[in-house]
Amino acid sequence: MWGKMNKPKMATEKGVPSNSRVLMLLGQLEKMNGEVMGRDVETARQVTAKILHLIQTQEKSGKEVMSKGSSGMEVILASLENSRDVQTTLNIMYILSELLTVGRGRRVGVFVSKGGTGILFQILISASQELPPSEELMLQVHSLLAKVGLKDRKFGVKARLSGALNVTINVMKQNIQNTKLLLPCLQVLRVYATNSVNAISLGKDGVVELMFKIVGPYSKKNTSLFKVALDALGALLKSKTNARRAVDSGHVSVLLALYLDWHRNDTRHRCMLIRKGLLVCLRNITNIKLGRKAFLEADGMRVLYNSSTECLPVRTLDPLVNTSSLIMRKCFPKNRLPLPTIKSAFHFQLPHVPPGGPVAQLYTQPPGVDDVVDESDNEEAETDTENDEDDKDQCNLNDDIETDLSKLHPKRTIGRPFEELKDYQNFFSELSEDFQGYNFEFSKSPSTTSSPYLFSSSSARFSRPVVVPTAQSPSPKQIPDSQDVCTSVKEHQTLPSPSLTSSQTPLDLDTIHISKDKDKKEDINIPTPARHTAPTSFSGSLSQGQMIEQELSHPLECLSLEDKGNQKAEAGSEKVKHEGSPVNNLRHIQSPLLLGGFPIRRAGGGGSNVGSDCGSEGTEDEGGEGAVLEVPDTAQLLPLHDPDLYVEMVKGTQSVPQYAEVAYPDYFGHVAPMFKEPLLERIYGVQRSKIFQDIERLIHPNDILDKVVYDIDHPSPVIEENGESLKFNSQFESGNLRKAVQVRKYEYDLVLNADINSNHYHQWFYFEVSGMRVGVMYRFNIINCEKSNSQFNYGMQVLMYSVQEAISGRPRWVRTGTDICYYKNHFARSSIATGGQKGKSYYTLTFSISFSHKDDVCYFAYHYPYTYSTLKMHLSKLEAMRTPQIYLRQDVLCETLSGNTCPLLTITAMPESKSSDHICQFRNRPLIFLSARVHPGETNASWVMKGTLEFLMGTSPLAVSLREAYIFKIVPMLNPDGVVNGNHRCSLSGEDLNRQWQNPSPELHPTIYHTKSLLQYLAYIQRAPLVFCDYHGHSRKKNVFMYGCSVKETVWQSSISTTSSDLQEDLGYRTLPKILSQIAPAFSMASSSFVVERSKESTARVVVWREIGVKRSYTMESTLCGCDQGKYKGLQIGTRELEEMGAQFCVALLRLKRLTGLRNHQHLLDLESDIIGTQSKPVSSCTTTYVLEEDEPSFLEAIDYSAESNDEDAEPESDICGEVHENFDQLSDSENNHRD
Repeated sequence: MWGKMNKPKMATEKGVPSNSRVLMLLGQLEKMNGEVMGRDVETARQVTAKILHLIQTQEKSGKEVMSKGSSGMEVILASLENSRDVQTTLNIMYILSELLTVGRGRRVGVFVSKGGTGILFQILISASQELPPSEELMLQVHSLLAKVGLKDRKFGVKARLSGALNVTINVMKQNIQNTKLLLPCLQVLRVYATNSVNAISLGKDGVVELMFKIVGPYSKKNTSLFKVALDALGALLKSKTNARRAVDSGHVSVLLALYLDWHRNDTRHRCMLIRKGLLVCLRNITNIKLGRKAFLEADGMRVLYNSSTECLPVRTLDPLVNTSSLIMRKCFPKNRLPLPTIKSAFHFQLPHVPPGGPVAQLYTQPPGVDDVVDESDNEEAETDTENDEDDKDQCNLNDDIETDLSKLHPKRTIGRPFEELKDYQNFFSELSEDFQGYNFEFSKSPSTTSSPYLFSSSSARFSRPVVVPTAQSPSPKQIPDSQDVCTSVKEHQTLPSPSLTSSQTPLDLDTIHISKDKDKKEDINIPTPARHTAPTSFSGSLSQGQMIEQELSHPLECLSLEDKGNQKAEAGSEKVKHEGSPVNNLRHIQSPLLLGGFPIRRAGGGGSNVGSDCGSEGTEDEGGEGAVLEVPDTAQLLPLHDPDLYVEMVKGTQSVPQYAEVAYPDYFGHVAPMFKEPLLERIYGVQRSKIFQDIERLIHPNDILDKVVYDIDHPSPVIEENGESLKFNSQFESGNLRKAVQVRKYEYDLVLNADINSNHYHQWFYFEVSGMRVGVMYRFNIINCEKSNSQFNYGMQVLMYSVQEAISGRPRWVRTGTDICYYKNHFARSSIATGGQKGKSYYTLTFSISFSHKDDVCYFAYHYPYTYSTLKMHLSKLEAMRTPQIYLRQDVLCETLSGNTCPLLTITAMPESKSSDHICQFRNRPLIFLSARVHPGETNASWVMKGTLEFLMGTSPLAVSLREAYIFKIVPMLNPDGVVNGNHRCSLSGEDLNRQWQNPSPELHPTIYHTKSLLQYLAYIQRAPLVFCDYHGHSRKKNVFMYGCSVKETVWQSSISTTSSDLQEDLGYRTLPKILSQIAPAFSMASSSFVVERSKESTARVVVWREIGVKRSYTMESTLCGCDQGKYKGLQIGTRELEEMGAQFCVALLRLKRLTGLRNHQHLLDLESDIIGTQSKPVSSCTTTYVLEEDEPSFLEAIDYSAESNDEDAEPESDICGEVHENFDQLSDSENNHRD
């Protein structure tokens, strides 16, 4: 009978034998179209049975059917659709089941693409109409649907439209005891329920209740059924409607009881997946407010806390602990911060408040704005999202990229008339200077004393401010226009600057006294034979530049301070000893800080304390009972540091809280430690254990002290001296700590102050702690951080400065703290406070510390502090270092809102003589414009700037060449007010100054307004800078890197279509970062980006590029954490590396000069490729990329930081962060990097 059949017309592929039995049988099946199949039932059964037999027994048969050129699947599906015989239909289903079980992915894909799912639904519907329906057929259809459902993206819609949902529900309801049939139905239901519209529909049909009938207490039977039922229930409960339904039916307590039952009985942990399934159901129910309330009422916190604690010793149970932890954190009641208001504790009255601006909004908010409302699930309409599922993966990384080509081409648009700008020529007298009154012979003498012709005004006085007219002030006298630069050298007199000792009347801070004699300051600067023995001491014979070079080349030769402790001078003496090396000099400070068993009094730097009776530090008869601090004279080790000068500078600094104390670290100075400080390795489970300690607060409230020990909102009498609490203080320049609450004996919650005139930006901290016990582990929690992730999760430690260590000869900040992590906590602020977003949670930075010294005073900081007074001191010292060959001028650019001066430095080389040629060369040097510290919390930017300034003022041949090559205009601190007042990001106007460059206000943003005016003036006179660079710090990335501006690279990263003429661009913008990647070990080209983003269009970098026309306009970002490449890989960054970076930036500018000196541009590009070819360290070969805010994975541990979000859609086993840039396996709190 078979032999008489014609050869099948089936398409066959090369390599598949055309006489293959299975293909012949398929050919027969193909011939039996619908009618024949109905008539010749027996043949259809036989053919399908034989095909099934072949596929079951011969692996190659399956391969032949599924091979690429074969039409086998179409034939099988056509027969399935046409079959009217149950047995034939079953045979075909068995065939499909065999085919789809092997190599499932591709084969299921083929099945779906040929319309298989729809045919299965048709069979399901027609089978349900038979009475009674065939159980075997129902079983097979559901088994096949379960196999293919996940591969068909339209599965949920097809099921709903075909009516299959109801059929499955009815089959389940009628066969609730029939495990064999129930299992495949549940497997299909699990897929149906992933579609939110289906989930709601299934809920209405009572499927949630049905699941609770199937799931039961601990049993060794039916475990796979329970597992699938819980999966389906979990999927259903993602719908808020169903979650509410479950809460209303009292199922939260049922789930908790079931979980506890399985937890207690599953002693061998064989049913972990069922326990996990129960937790997932709870997790999804608690996404709604009602669910969280029901969970708390059912004592869910205690149940999960206790069960999790019992699971902790078993590592394989981590997924249970992590999901439990997530649920508990989500249900932990949201609290407002323990503050009267989240607005800053300090208020500064602005000259005018622009309507609609951030400050106006802040002060018009309703009274209850800080209260936290659980607003995470106001009855939102649940919508059909089945078609959006694939869009979720399309991360909108490129939304921020500028795509407007007109904005991408820099156009010099100065936008102001020259009349307004011409007075800024006063800041550029070097462009018209004629040096007629200057004695060049005198400057060639080797003496380092200053010539009478000084271009400076000491930073202590700013004695010669240049007045820039604003609406109020008259215009200053004209200075020759720089257009005449080389045509005539005009007579131009400059007033000699007053000598160093004269000073403006300082702010009356009677409590601060200088203990040294007035002339001693001069002593330090006079070289004596004894001093020459100290390579790092400040002396006239050794310049700062040489010292930096020594430091860079021989980092280990610097003097160690360790051996100074034994060189003690007699107590009570207040003179600095002059015999021997300066390293042995001890400075004696009378201070209320009592050592050796006396109780500690509140101590400001050097004993200044407003309102205290400690009075002066100096005379012996005044300080009767006070012990004497013997402090090594750090001025000998830090050429730019002088404690007494620092105090003088503090007196002239204006702060909103009117600080009258000086912090010891700023007074003593910081000598960078010689030892390496590696990134901290994260201990397994550290975040989880910290979170569990937080949850214990809710479960055992009686253990919590809740004692306020420091509060700047309510300054209260000093805490009783019983030694039970630490003492805190932050009332000094750049300090930030608002409140400290003792929660347990050795644990404190710390609250930071918001930036003045704002209610957020908490990240920077700097505070003092005293009254500690030795050898006890204290835990500190900073509870109102705002960024969603931090380098504290990736190896960064906080900084600590110990006064006892400083006295022992080790005055330095060191990285410290263990058990450090950063996670979302249960404090939040309302949606109004956050500008309309949902109530936002705060984050906790937690760290633990054990103190080494009794009666110590320790300081903690986010990063190495660098105050405004420190800057003024450094500038004053730099001026004293000036040699006659250096042209240094210091002007006051403007005053800030609170009356602090903003210094502007001009540094270049003096001309060789007053000949026209030399003066012409002097005036025509290209300009380099540098700025830093627009964001106060980015103190690292000031340390990099310090390295730049010291290098520029040095005497090394490189520094000399650099000064001869360029004129440097430098604004070292763009936001003095923010720095002084301990802000993290803003100025006193409550705004981020680096977002004001497009349209700065002279009243509210004076430093930005006048700095931009300087640049606009330069653009007008055709002297725009060759390089503009703004120094910043980055809190979420490692290394030092640059952001620049490139049309080409922006277009490459976006989808806009362009012509090649749009992309004509000089590649010079890449030269400087390329050079840096060669010579600066901390610099990473791979982290740099040259893409212009919309959100950055009002930053300095983009505005200077776009409006002033500077193609080399950069932001240089330095990490707050450390490096993951190069020489410093695996180490945290310190001030030595930051200062080195500033010096290397200068060296790179010198190389740039040599490259740009080659006029032939092609030659420049060749040279660039040479540089790249001979580089000593690898640079990413890709044309740098669009760099996101962070280069770390979002979540290290299996704990989702989100507490109110519904973003747990990804099953925990999936790895959310695919491209993890570092090996964080040891960081995860579960063995497979589970992420919930």
